Order: sequence, then C-alpha cells, then structure tokens
Amino acid sequence: MNAPSPPAPVGRLLRAAREYPRRAPLTLAYVCLLLAVHVWIGHGLSADRAAAVLGHVSTNLDNLQDHPLSALLGSALFFDGTLTDVATTEFAGTFITLGLGVCCFLAVAERRWGKMRSAAVFLGGHVAATLLTAAVIAVAVREGWYPVDVRHALDYGVSYGAQTVLAIGTLALPRRARLPWALFVLAWPLGGADWSGPLPDFTTIGHLIAAALGFALPAVPSFRRPRVRAAGFPSVTADGVPHRTTAAEPMAPATAAASQTTPGVS
Repeated sequence: MNAPSPPAPVGRLLRAAREYPRRAPLTLAYVCLLLAVHVWIGHGLSADRAAAVLGHVSTNLDNLQDHPLSALLGSALFFDGTLTDVATTEFAGTFITLGLGVCCFLAVAERRWGKMRSAAVFLGGHVAATLLTAAVIAVAVREGWYPVDVRHALDYGVSYGAQTVLAIGTLALPRRARLPWALFVLAWPLGGADWSGPLPDFTTIGHLIAAALGFALPAVPSFRRPRVRAAGFPSVTADGVPHRTTAAEPMAPATAAASQTTPGVS
C-alpha cells in the first residue's frame, strides 16, 4: 500500500525546501555564513572581544568617517536579533529580516533575476540606506533632534538589505497581494519606533529608506522582467502567476527556424 501523500501546502513546502539549494545557492551560502558568524560572535568570543568586533563594524557616523569600507561590509555579516527568545519583539524582527527578507525574498530575487542582480539589490540597499541614514543623522544631530552620542551608537546588521528585497519582492507576488504586502513592509518598522522631535529613531528611518529604494527599483528596465529560463523551469508572469515553459509550447520564430534541418543536408 502506498503511503498517503502529504497535504498540498505541506507538499509544496517540502518540495521548495528540497529544491532550495539548487534554485538559490547564493542565498543559501549567505544564510549559512550569517548563522556561522552569529554563533561565533555569541559563543566563540569573550563578551569584551565580541563587543569590540561589533563596535568596529557598526555603521555609525564615527566609524563611517574613520573606516567606512570595513564598517559597511562587516556590518553585512551580522544580524541583530535572537533565534531562541521567540516571545520577544527581537525575535519578530529576526523573523522578518533574516527569515522573510534573506531566507525567502532574497532567494526569490535570486531565482527571478539571477545571482548578480539579486546580490546587487541586497548590497546596494544595505549600503545606500546606511549612507542616506547617516546623512539624516548628521542633520538631526546638528538641529538638536538627536543626541550627540548617537554618532557612535551601535548599529549593524543585514536589516536594510533585507528590507530592500522585501520591497522589490512585491513584484513576485500576485497582484491582489501586492498592496497589503507593501503596506506591511512600510508599517512594521514604525511599530516600535521611538520619536525624537519630528523624526523617529534612525533605524526606523533607515528601514523606510531601504523600502523606498526597493519600491523604486522596478523603474529600472532590467528589473521589470525576470531572467530568461530554460525549458521546464517555472517563471513568473507580470501578474505574479507561476508559469512553466514546456516543450509542447510553440517556439519563437527564430528558435524554430534554427531547429529545422536544411533540406538535403544530413
């Protein structure tokens, strides 16, 4: 007797997990790197040494002026949150940024646009949102909206890059889900925002800037359409509906002509 098949949603999840390494190898490698660094900083170093490392990669104003490259790149190797305290707001943030942003939507971007463009979206969002937020902080400190000590505040992690792919990933959703998802992407950073005069805290501003960057990217022509796929691999239509190209579908004229054998030539 054959074993009963799992329910359809469970079966889809199992199939997606089984195909994940093949369809999103760069994302999988990055997730493994983030988890390894998280374990290393939490359990492989003393508390003082870990604080020194995180202080060095923090993308605050002082570090961006002193060592901008190592701060920007080093910050992208960490995520600020918890994997175990599931009843806390910190875990909710980790779930959104690491779980949804990196594990899910970065993988969707890699599958839809390829390794190079998905990495450019993530890293570009991380860097651009960090630098634009630093400009806002500088103005806010000068105007007295933020305290001066925010110049050397601890600020690191992948959340700005994750927020960018959460925003551009709206394109991969069915049309009816795009507006609710976009509202969620914009709303979740505001949920725990602390306001200082006319501005929320700088991390909230950074997440909103990153989301704006992600929503603006579809204006770039290369992001309006998914990459061309080989026959048999699913793509996503403009309506966000999966579509599988099969051998039974008619080929484009140029392709069809190239596949025909010239008469009299064996």
